[in-house]
This record gives sequence, structure tokens and C-alpha cells, in this order.
Amino acid sequence: MADSPKTFRQRIVWRLFHLWFLVTRPMTLGVRAIVIDAEDRVLLVRHTYVPGWHFPGGGVERGETLQASLARELEEEGHIVMEEEPRLHGIFFNKAVSPRDHVAVYVLRRFRQTGPRLPDREIAEARFFPRDALPEGVSRATRTRLAEILDGAATAQIW
Repeated sequence: MADSPKTFRQRIVWRLFHLWFLVTRPMTLGVRAIVIDAEDRVLLVRHTYVPGWHFPGGGVERGETLQASLARELEEEGHIVMEEEPRLHGIFFNKAVSPRDHVAVYVLRRFRQTGPRLPDREIAEARFFPRDALPEGVSRATRTRLAEILDGAATAQIW
């Protein structure tokens, strides 16, 4: 089955974006947050340039700490402000993206949301979901991390 024109464009844009990162960053490092609210719902975002639902996060910028990057990405992608130091869950090798990519994953339970996240050029949607009602298209890595954190599954090394 052929990709739709929109999906094809998204894949091309994502590929070009990734190639730019390879040129400007020999090793890439990203952060992701597993944000869990008081009702045990998890925050997921759907980007405009890659299919599926994912945890909020992104690349760590030059001169930026992991936590500063996490705080910036949470504000940008979900209007989330941390009210506690997030707990590091693990650092994972993201070989599906590149043989140079690593992702630091944090868990955050105390936070506030400053307002709804409206769609724009980067984020199509950001919402909290109950664990038993995750949307279609949740990535395998997202499901794996949730099982590790919420079900006590063994922690994998690969994203």
C-alpha cells in the first residue's frame, strides 16, 4: 500500500531534519518525559512531521543540561511546568533513528499545565490519555517505557 502524499512528505521532512542533525551533531542526544497526572493518565503528543503518538521531548541543544532541555520541551510541546525534579528512568540507544542517537527518559508526576496546547506547525495534538485507552498509533517505544514504569517490566537498553 502506497503512502499518502501527506505521509510521504512527513517522512521526507523528517529525513531531511535528521540529516541536518547528523551534519551538525556527530552524536545526538534527546530527552523525553513520561508525564503522569493525578488520575494516572499519560501525556502524549502527535507531531506534524512524524506519524504516531509519543512522549513529549526533543533534542538537547548545545550548552543545555538535560533537565533544562526537558523543561523547555515540556513547555513547548504541552505547556507543562515541572514542580519537582524529574526522576531519570534511563538512557536508551535509539538505533532505529541513527547509530548515534541516545534518549534520556524522565518520569514527572508533579507539574502544572499553564493552558491547553493548541495545534501549530510542529505539534498537531497534545493530550492526556488513560493507560487503558491509549490512542491508535502509539509508538512501540512509548508502550515499552510505560510497561517498564507502570508494570515493572524489565528495562530495555534499546529505545
